[in-house]
Amino acid sequence: MRPGHPDFLDLPWNVPLAEWEGRTARLEHLPSGPSRHPVLFVSYAGVLYALKELPPEIAAKEYGLLRRMADLRLPAVSPVGYVRARHRGEEAGVLITRYLDYSLPYHHLFMQPDLERYRRHLLDALAGLLVQLHLGGVYWGDCSLSNTLFRRDAGTLQAYLVDAETSEVHPQVARGLREHDLAIMEENVAGALMDLVAVQALPPDYAVEEVGPEIRRRYEGLWDEVTRVEVIAPSEQYRIQERIRVLNDLGFSVEEVELAAAQGGQQLRLRTFVADRSFHRDLLQGLTGIEAEESQARQMVNEIRELQATLAQRANRSVALSASAYRWLTEVYQPAMARLQPLADPMTPPAELYSQLLEHKWYLSERVRRDVGHQAAEADFAQLLARRRGLPSGEAKTL
Repeated sequence: MRPGHPDFLDLPWNVPLAEWEGRTARLEHLPSGPSRHPVLFVSYAGVLYALKELPPEIAAKEYGLLRRMADLRLPAVSPVGYVRARHRGEEAGVLITRYLDYSLPYHHLFMQPDLERYRRHLLDALAGLLVQLHLGGVYWGDCSLSNTLFRRDAGTLQAYLVDAETSEVHPQVARGLREHDLAIMEENVAGALMDLVAVQALPPDYAVEEVGPEIRRRYEGLWDEVTRVEVIAPSEQYRIQERIRVLNDLGFSVEEVELAAAQGGQQLRLRTFVADRSFHRDLLQGLTGIEAEESQARQMVNEIRELQATLAQRANRSVALSASAYRWLTEVYQPAMARLQPLADPMTPPAELYSQLLEHKWYLSERVRRDVGHQAAEADFAQLLARRRGLPSGEAKTL
């Protein structure tokens, strides 16, 4: 077991997971997608863990792979440990991972009407996940919607790998392996969507066969953007910063920039190497301590930079980004969350709730063709949340 987690010794390891019902009070019933293996959820002091029963050697292998992915900061579930247990004379393995809070299995996006707005972002999320894995040297081997969980991210989605049984980690994922992952993805996505058609979660004429190829196209577009090599003149070194900004805007942190002479030194070949896709997440957390998804963090960092510019203009001097972040955190974000969170759906993460407030502010401003300001947007959004929860309109004003 990794440090910082329970020892799990009070669980009924003497029987298979399928027989745990009624044997421990720690069981939690949570939504999960189809799985080849028994999966259960347990709670310790309000923290949730997922347990998956596997042959012992596969459990050990998957735990090791997830550790590697965690070290590479790839979007995957966090490994906690694995257990070797003996049931009726046979050895079994159980992989333990940290439950991905606020996550959704893919079928919830199609079966819950209030999540319909997120469906169109599923394609970009899965394409982005594959790009990040391949950049990190990970061949997935079983890319599918069932092996992925999704988190809401400022009106879009972020995808996380939850099953690494067939994965491999290489110094670099060769083109042939990337093609194989994409082919598996296309087949598995079509199968999952056909299942949704069969249960009438999608209409009978839904173009199932077009979704996988569209994810492939989006993958190839993002891959080409991240990995392309540019040729620049020696006098165009400003384009290095332009290239870094483009990658940062996509969420990627740039680990290394390589410049190599080309055409006898008349030109330079510019190549960038990216690390993880957490540029704004890391910046926001360093400035404020807030944990957010990448798009949510980008919105908040933009707000902090806007406040920085306003404060600098008022004071007629430069203002540190860290000082602006503190003002934003204590005067804008925390008061808004204190008012809105009691009215919101408990399954909405705080960072997503704040992103919804910003979206609401944009909508109101567009409607009246002027900036309505934070306070007016927050008050109106609080009323909207109260109506959704069936609360009296006055309750939103008093919170």
